[in-house]
Amino acid sequence: MKEKHPSGEHMTKTNERHVPVLFKEAIDFLRVRASGTYVDCTLGLAGHAEGIARQLGGQGHLIGFDRDGEAMELAKVRLARVCNELGNQAPRITLVNEAFSSIATYVKPASVDGLLADFGVSSLQFDEAGRGFSFQADGPLDMRMDTRSGPTAAQVVNEENEPELANLIYEYGEERRSRRIARAIVRGRPVTTTGQLARIVAQAAPAMKQERIHPATRTFQALRIYVNRELDEIKALLEAAPGLLKPSARLVVISFHSLEDRIAKDSLREGAQKGTWEILTRKPVTAGEEEIDRNPRARSAKLRAAEKQ
Repeated sequence: MKEKHPSGEHMTKTNERHVPVLFKEAIDFLRVRASGTYVDCTLGLAGHAEGIARQLGGQGHLIGFDRDGEAMELAKVRLARVCNELGNQAPRITLVNEAFSSIATYVKPASVDGLLADFGVSSLQFDEAGRGFSFQADGPLDMRMDTRSGPTAAQVVNEENEPELANLIYEYGEERRSRRIARAIVRGRPVTTTGQLARIVAQAAPAMKQERIHPATRTFQALRIYVNRELDEIKALLEAAPGLLKPSARLVVISFHSLEDRIAKDSLREGAQKGTWEILTRKPVTAGEEEIDRNPRARSAKLRAAEKQ
């Protein structure tokens, strides 16, 4: 059965509640020129993209990537509204419904003035129970950002053997109790919903004292990263970025957990040693208390920026 597209009313409400993380900092580091070409590799609900579009002029070009078809439809609505407001000063906008690892297929070498990637899961994915990203509401155990292909999280938890399941939960979730959790998942099969999985994990590895997160958080993170090959996607993007950027162009990346941030940090450091990058953020930029109060998801965000040499 095909998923229904969200209604216009739902699309509007989803866009209204979307809050892009580190918005001002990201736009400032991009140093948008009115006639430049900028790529938002993680379009999501177009929060950052709208900010870029509003600083571009009629000669500017915004390219957006997202493999989530539902998010892409929402982004189109938001950006169309912005272009209508800007009139003759609206930039050219190209949207690509593909993973950002395919960027070199769609973007010419040395053609980009700024590239932004926000590696967080979008509000749409977390808030829609049917997507299976969160255990806040029970839903099918899917977790795919691109619902057109690839195994679901349900297939992973029901088909992987116990040692492999434990390894991926440990590696991608940094969960020290991964073996205990994997054993409980195998015993609890078939596992078909987010609520069922969360209960199994919580019973096998209850929350420890002073731990602020739900005991299933790391397991859900691990499955999401594994299903979507997120770390491989990030590595591919960072490897391609220098060849796509013009000299003095900017790269801005926002990560939300140590695995992502470590890849970004190491990639930029290695590039700086080779003379590819000038690192603009000696330490990662983080959200202030005011932003965290407005948007608790910003608490774990880290922004790193570099300039192409």
